[in-house]
Amino acid sequence: MIPSAPPDRDFPYWLVALIALGLFAFWQIVTDDIYLQVLDTLRRGMVITVMVTLVGFAMASLMGLGLALMSLSGSLILRQVARFYIEIVRGVPIIVLLLYIAFVFAPALVAGYNWLAEQVGAGTIRTRDFPLLWRAIIALAIGYSAFIAEVFRAGLQSVERGQIEAALSLGLNRWQRFRLVVFPQAIRTILPPLGNDFVAMVKDSSLVSALGVLDVTQLGKVTAASNFRYFETYNVVALIYLSITVTLSLLLRRLETRMRNGAERR
Repeated sequence: MIPSAPPDRDFPYWLVALIALGLFAFWQIVTDDIYLQVLDTLRRGMVITVMVTLVGFAMASLMGLGLALMSLSGSLILRQVARFYIEIVRGVPIIVLLLYIAFVFAPALVAGYNWLAEQVGAGTIRTRDFPLLWRAIIALAIGYSAFIAEVFRAGLQSVERGQIEAALSLGLNRWQRFRLVVFPQAIRTILPPLGNDFVAMVKDSSLVSALGVLDVTQLGKVTAASNFRYFETYNVVALIYLSITVTLSLLLRRLETRMRNGAERR
């Protein structure tokens, strides 16, 4: 059966229902003292959640782009190193990676730094001087870099070979070909899955609560344990994450549509 209209032209009834639900939840919060107290407590954790997501995703994107370029390199060693990293990291659950980075990698890194510091006569540091917040950010960046690397690789490979050959004929060097020809075309393919990874990282940032980082989830657990208002507390936690992820999804969909329309005009 052929649909009467393309899916992206359907009236967003789901969005209307979601907005109505959100307005009802907002009304419940502003008219209930318990909800207001919970929201005031969780508000401090929103800064940590946003910071973990933005910094972690920026690091993961840079690492992923580097890994993608390595996997497409003419060097066999670079290709195999990138493939080894990607397959290993993608095979480990994010929560396990968080715990490994926090309690295995970080102490080993501090021990290695202290050994070097002793050789040159510099001051040493303690493992507790390596904040759990940054251990969590590094772990998320490492975990997502492997998935983002595959997104970049697929996008770069989607550019037609003829475009690259045309750039070569114009005398562009490798960096100019990448910056002026390959990447501007690849980004249209890369953006949708990259946006999905960004939204996924917002949700996975809640895993940093396993390390005691005071994000929204951790503050929610502490608040619920102290006032025994589990229903109200986790309603607010869910509403915060839902508001962030739905807003991001709508913005990314809008950006994707504008880029697609711009490409069609050309």
